[in-house]
Amino acid sequence: MSGTGPLHDLPVVIVGGLHADARRAAVARLLADVPGSVVLHHDLATAAAGTVVRTVRDATGILDAGEAPLVNDCACCALREDLVPELVRLAEAGGTPLAVVELWDSVEPKAMAEVVTAGGFTVTGVITAVDPALVLPYLGNGDDLAEGGLAAAATDQRTVADTFARQLEYASVLALAESLPGSPEADDEDRELLTQLHPTARRVPIGHGDPAGAPEAGAELARAALAGFDVEAAAAAQHPACALLPAEADAHGVATLVWHRRRPFHPERLYAALEDLTCAAARSRGRFWLAGKGDTLLHWDAAGGALCVEGAGPWLAALPDAAWDLVPPVRRAAAALDWHPEHGDRCQHLVFTSPGLDRDGLERLLESCLLTDAEYAAGQAAWERLPPAFDTLLEV
Repeated sequence: MSGTGPLHDLPVVIVGGLHADARRAAVARLLADVPGSVVLHHDLATAAAGTVVRTVRDATGILDAGEAPLVNDCACCALREDLVPELVRLAEAGGTPLAVVELWDSVEPKAMAEVVTAGGFTVTGVITAVDPALVLPYLGNGDDLAEGGLAAAATDQRTVADTFARQLEYASVLALAESLPGSPEADDEDRELLTQLHPTARRVPIGHGDPAGAPEAGAELARAALAGFDVEAAAAAQHPACALLPAEADAHGVATLVWHRRRPFHPERLYAALEDLTCAAARSRGRFWLAGKGDTLLHWDAAGGALCVEGAGPWLAALPDAAWDLVPPVRRAAAALDWHPEHGDRCQHLVFTSPGLDRDGLERLLESCLLTDAEYAAGQAAWERLPPAFDTLLEV
């Protein structure tokens, strides 16, 4: 909420993640270490039957349960419609020091954090609970959520990998639950992969999921949950124009390549290389510049062997000066840091993270997709005549 304070003084922390056992362990820790805290959870598993089941519980058990009807056959819409009124009820009743919103498996925290904030509450933390041993398997899982009964709506076309990546990268805190029953042991490579995927996150070990087993971990998670969270800054950090992308790294068999160039891609050569580039890393993302589409900032988002490419609005260099006042300051600041006297903010900025990353091979492949010296020297008028290989992919 910009310019005004929150309407309600009940702090809210959001806990999410596809690793359900880890998520439940994180919620149990918070209930144990913030006396009087209450958890709201909407179970979307019953959505196929036409309802969403809501429960409210504290450390002693369930306090209230009910059903929220589907809105336009959309379980997530029902969650949005029902969540804020329940938080208002808790706030007005008083006596609750912390409301924990435990998201259902595939619900992404960004949308819910924005709903809670718009409803007049302060989100003090966003936590994604993770079993480090499962990061690579989930990041490599290109199955549709619907195949595992995890879709939030009949029209949900997300995959396990891209959903997990967004859950992971949006959170300010990662609650690490290792050695959970039935889960393999995590090793240094697993932990390093997590670190490189989201190097700025606060990582809090929460033991084995036993709230009585590691009180010091619980206290740390509670402090992290109440530390504060900037919803607008978190959204900006995910936008391809000013995303807070990982830095170069290489440790424990995991590497991150940051590839930054000032020359546009040749559309046909890049299109031909898409499959190899997508499969070159467990996770890759960023922004890129395509010859012939010099006005459009293109977003690269790949996980699980699948790639999403879409337009993310104009490059700032393509806007008239008068339009700059309408652009968020964080976007202008990001562009200024990356400004080129000829091309402005147009550039290639792609980041690839993976165990066993073939950095040299990946760099050679990326370089081969750029315009050659002769093609570059021919200028923008010639670039406009290049085959429009991406038009179908971008639904132009």
